Amino acid sequence: MEHPLHLFRFCPCCGSDLFEVNNFKSKKCGSCGFELYFNAQAATVALITDSQDRLLVARRAKEPAKGTLDLPGGFVDSFETGEEGVSREVLEETGLKVTSLQYLFSLPNKYIYSGFEEHTLDLFYRCEVEDDTIVTAHDDVCELQWLPLSEINPQEFGLQSIRNGVTKFIDEIKKNR
Repeated sequence: MEHPLHLFRFCPCCGSDLFEVNNFKSKKCGSCGFELYFNAQAATVALITDSQDRLLVARRAKEPAKGTLDLPGGFVDSFETGEEGVSREVLEETGLKVTSLQYLFSLPNKYIYSGFEEHTLDLFYRCEVEDDTIVTAHDDVCELQWLPLSEINPQEFGLQSIRNGVTKFIDEIKKNR
């Protein structure tokens, strides 16, 4: 297996080509000693249900997995909490304002961005929104729809962590009924 930092040939600190694998998750510069770690990026996922026991589902407008089902969410920005990130992403992608949320669980994922494999840690939140009667697809979402939980097929979701998260969420709801 190729090292995850194989695309980084030169030290980003001093420019030396003595930038070599230090261990599985880092490379180290033989000239200046700078060490670069390959850590997971934080991302959020919103699980929004309505009073009719339906889940708000998005369709991806962009790669990776363009055209497949997804849930609102995305990368957490610098200096932003997970809660702020999921609230911002829900607003950007759906036009809905999150009024309350609860952290549920996290799952690892791989996400191809600009040809580079990003490892993410997806933080799943149960979100309540101000008014769920009007949703509008924005940003990297081309369509939004409310699907009854009983009709959701997790295999239609394009990203592995979302498939696993939807399965876990639905199983948990069934268990608590």
